[in-house]
Amino acid sequence: MASGFNRRDFLKAGSVATAGTFIVDGLKTHLLAAEEPPAAPIAANDQIQIALIGAGGQGSGDTRTALLVPGVKLVAVADCYDGRLARAKEIWGNDIFTTRDYKEILSRSDVDAVLIGTPDHWHKQAAVDAMNAGKDVYCEKPMIHVYPDGPEIIATAKKTQRIIQIGSQRVSSLIYKKAQEIMQSGSLGHITAISAWWDRNSSIGAWTYSIAPDASEQTIDWPRFLGTAPKIPFNPEHFYQWRKWKAYGTGVAGDLFVHLFSGTHFVTQTTGPNRAMATGGLRFWKDGRDVPDVLLGLFDYPQGFNLALRVNFACGGSESEGFVFNGTEGSMTIGDGVTLYRVPRETEPGYNIETFTQAMQDKFLEEYRKKYPLTQPSAGYSAVEKFSVPDGYSDSYDHFKNFFAAVRSRQPVVEDAVFGFRAAGAALLSNLSYERGAAVRWDPDGMKLL
Repeated sequence: MASGFNRRDFLKAGSVATAGTFIVDGLKTHLLAAEEPPAAPIAANDQIQIALIGAGGQGSGDTRTALLVPGVKLVAVADCYDGRLARAKEIWGNDIFTTRDYKEILSRSDVDAVLIGTPDHWHKQAAVDAMNAGKDVYCEKPMIHVYPDGPEIIATAKKTQRIIQIGSQRVSSLIYKKAQEIMQSGSLGHITAISAWWDRNSSIGAWTYSIAPDASEQTIDWPRFLGTAPKIPFNPEHFYQWRKWKAYGTGVAGDLFVHLFSGTHFVTQTTGPNRAMATGGLRFWKDGRDVPDVLLGLFDYPQGFNLALRVNFACGGSESEGFVFNGTEGSMTIGDGVTLYRVPRETEPGYNIETFTQAMQDKFLEEYRKKYPLTQPSAGYSAVEKFSVPDGYSDSYDHFKNFFAAVRSRQPVVEDAVFGFRAAGAALLSNLSYERGAAVRWDPDGMKLL
């Protein structure tokens, strides 16, 4: 590098490379990729120093995975619960800087990028503050808690030229890349319908996370946790099990539908639905939460297919997750791998003439065979393709690997803020429709409610 321009200067001068269109105050704004990336990327063996904001289960798990990527070091952790800060030192060493206030992390010159694993209602502010402080950002899904969060995050990424990756790891998965290849090959014909589900049957799966025995207003910074949420007396259930309340989370739509949307959009290369209808309710986990434990959604896509989603937290059987893509010439399933069933369309319409007189049957068949001569009979399923990944494969690792590669090179990430907003925006249509008891409309390209 040129004299006087070091690694951290390079990181701060980098650009977020993304493209798209969004709406702010009714004005359409085009978000263009950076015109020219920095000339000298970070050396592949140079270290990227990260900080964790929000050290709960997801944030801590993300950090463990991130640190498996070569050349990445954790230097700081922020969380509202003292016990998580102490645990961070137990896991990652006493030299880790810890604080309740994430802004102390953002002021540090030794932090290049942050991982945001906070409750949903803190995603926007933490991401915006981090980018304004010159940090690159990995933000857990869903990117938004409410719709105005999306344009603000996108605008800040553009203004600050920071890298931001949203944490729906499917877009980095070898399985979903294979599904995308099959889709693009035309093997399924025209897609007519997609169905996806994520069913659970356990207390932890339904967000009843453990509460620390020492939870109190002395060990937890309750006002900081609440942030923009309604001010209520200290409640440890709300702190540890925040997904149960819409003041902090986005329900099953933001937790799980958003994964299914990101997978759908990645495989089909679409931007989102334009109409949504949802229903559901609290069917089993009636423990004070104010979001449903069963949610069903139907979505119209302008490309000419429908998407049906389901989450059930009391499914009464094995927990499962998967996709089925139906097309005019085949179907494809996604689970632990990808399976393609190729069923070409019939070459003739067939007939049912048993109720005709014999003379009319003979006449019909004579004319029919002139139009559709006999050919070799179809074998039905003419091709089946199966794809799987090796045991131990982690798409989460690949997602972080892609993020850190973008931090080094200043090239586009695989899931930027535009993609993240479209996935989360589509998912949260379910909550709107459920609350209103009516269909809602969305502009997937302009990313705004209609």
